[in-house]
Amino acid sequence: MTSADTQPVGRSSYVVAGDLKLHHLEYGDSGASIAIVPGITSPAATWEFISVPLARNHGVIALDIRGRGLSDKPREGFTLVDYAGDVAAVVSALGLERPMLVGHSMGARIAAAVRVLHPDSAGPLVLADPPLTGPGRSPYPMSLEAFMDQLEAARSGASIEVLRSYFPTLTEEQLALRAEWLPTCDETAVRESWLNFHREDFFDYLPQLEPPVLFMYGGDSPVVPESALPEVVETAREGVEMVSIPGAGHMIPWDNSDDFLAQTTSFLDRVRPLDR
Repeated sequence: MTSADTQPVGRSSYVVAGDLKLHHLEYGDSGASIAIVPGITSPAATWEFISVPLARNHGVIALDIRGRGLSDKPREGFTLVDYAGDVAAVVSALGLERPMLVGHSMGARIAAAVRVLHPDSAGPLVLADPPLTGPGRSPYPMSLEAFMDQLEAARSGASIEVLRSYFPTLTEEQLALRAEWLPTCDETAVRESWLNFHREDFFDYLPQLEPPVLFMYGGDSPVVPESALPEVVETAREGVEMVSIPGAGHMIPWDNSDDFLAQTTSFLDRVRPLDR
């Protein structure tokens, strides 16, 4: 169980995948056609401000990826292959038909891996600011020590002002929610995932992604810098859509939620009709 005090409005549910029990939150009245795949330290509950508006027209599930939130926390298994297998297992267990995957940061890398490794489990993709890291590439701009410091601060009950130094654009409410749910992020999971940012190359997956795909990046993001865009354009298949979100760094949904939602819903409604 989590020590978080804020109870999400999404319906809590679990799927058993192999030896793991994986948690997700469900929104909307119809079967989910959107699956949100969060990043390295963003449990499903921290996405509720996005899940709720998306659920006005689409059924939505927000995943607690392994090692976060209310999902099990194994001692190993934090590669893209492992994460993609988990997402595919949840999709299969819930009987979803190639749902749209909306992934942010590490979640975007996972969503891409699902489409490549488990094509029957993924429909259209929204890839928001995926780390373009890999062997021989520039390192992820936030250090491993910074991630570990965040976890320690949250577990020690530090004020949200401490977290503000890492997430200066978040609102008071968003910071408070992150402070509550960060302690559910397992240290091993975060450490190994950060290391795998540098062991696994996103560009191994990008050229295999057939549209419809929306590649979204923050106009001020250090994770998808302007200097990297030519390689993205050259590597991606024809028809992959690219959009810059103004006034946003890496934390696009938090930095500019209006444009994130507008671009996401516009794309999703073009490629798939409303659920209701």
